[in-house]
Amino acid sequence: MKVNKQQWSWIFYDWANSGYGIIVTTAVLPVYFKAIAQSNGVSPANATAYWGYANSFGTLIVSILAPVLGALADYPQAKKRLLNLFSIVGMVMTLGLSIVPTTAWKWLLAVYILSIIGYSGGNLFYDSFLTDVAPDRQMDRVSSYGYGFGYLGGVLAFILFLVLQLTSGFGQLSSYGVARWSFGLAAAWWIIFYVPLLRNVHQVYALKPNAHPVAASFKRVWLTLKHIRNYRAAAWFLVAYFFYIDGVDTIFTMATSIGMDMGITTTTLMIVLLVVQLVAFPFSLLYGWLANKTSTRTGILMGIIIYLGICLYALRLTSATDFWILAVLVGTSQGGIQALSRSYFGRLIPKQSGSEFFGFYNILGKFSAVMGPVLVGVVTQMTGKSTIGAASLSLLFVIGLAIFLALPHLTSQHV
Repeated sequence: MKVNKQQWSWIFYDWANSGYGIIVTTAVLPVYFKAIAQSNGVSPANATAYWGYANSFGTLIVSILAPVLGALADYPQAKKRLLNLFSIVGMVMTLGLSIVPTTAWKWLLAVYILSIIGYSGGNLFYDSFLTDVAPDRQMDRVSSYGYGFGYLGGVLAFILFLVLQLTSGFGQLSSYGVARWSFGLAAAWWIIFYVPLLRNVHQVYALKPNAHPVAASFKRVWLTLKHIRNYRAAAWFLVAYFFYIDGVDTIFTMATSIGMDMGITTTTLMIVLLVVQLVAFPFSLLYGWLANKTSTRTGILMGIIIYLGICLYALRLTSATDFWILAVLVGTSQGGIQALSRSYFGRLIPKQSGSEFFGFYNILGKFSAVMGPVLVGVVTQMTGKSTIGAASLSLLFVIGLAIFLALPHLTSQHV
């Protein structure tokens, strides 16, 4: 399959905001915030709690607004404008993280919440542009390329951060200074690699113009929910997605805690994170190729089954080698299952209302991150073993698999 200029431009948005995902969300800001908060008299427990509240609040705001924002984006030219708006908010707020004084930990949290809103909102419109840049037969490959190159971009941005970290900013920066420069790096990465999408990607599918688009968007969301039976395949897929993607996200977010319980050092965990991203790059592309040769359904089923195996393998985690094996297995399927889920859903929905439907997709993806960590926590406390807690996630994959298998086979050979 030949990827055209517009598709490459779309793909590189995933590359563009990957620096935010790995530097701000995952690796640097959580540690930096806790250090800043504690230096200003906040207890470690409260610092962790405030960090959790900030993440939940930012995600909740976008999740609640997602269907209406998506419905609004389905009007002519609106999708690009909204993508620009949320991306600019994300970029500016990410840069803002680097200039908040180290005495103002509350302001740091507030700026971070706004950056989450920009990042998450931008991803909603980015996802929905998939239906504009790729016909059905190309969606799997293009979606997989997006995830694959997103992981690669994240790795390169993180390596640049590590250079700053290991050299203390070439001998010019304190640890706080390195962190603040890394936020500037994430913002610059996002801005530079957003330019191709800004110039080359355009909305193809849209509804007829409306004199009152906001009111009409609320009405459309209500009508969609009221007549959800007309979109039965899409609705049931979202239910299956809710369960299995919860397992996918939880395994990634809880892996650090499980590794620390096993005595694995922070430095090793950072290296593991890099390796997972590197492995995810080629395997995301491989999933796209597999779906093209067989079907998207086959690729998603394979991903769910591999994750079931990961959960069961967690039961035998006893050494650092076992943890490495588990991490590599996660890398083989993490991007692929997400990419094919996005393209599968893109085929099920009416393209002129694509952003509205991706709003619901966004909600299920965000809210799914609630159940898995609770399940792991409860089982871990009951058994005293985090590995058994991780294995309990197999329940989510079994439920997701059962519902997905019950979906009717669609007529397209690639679905």
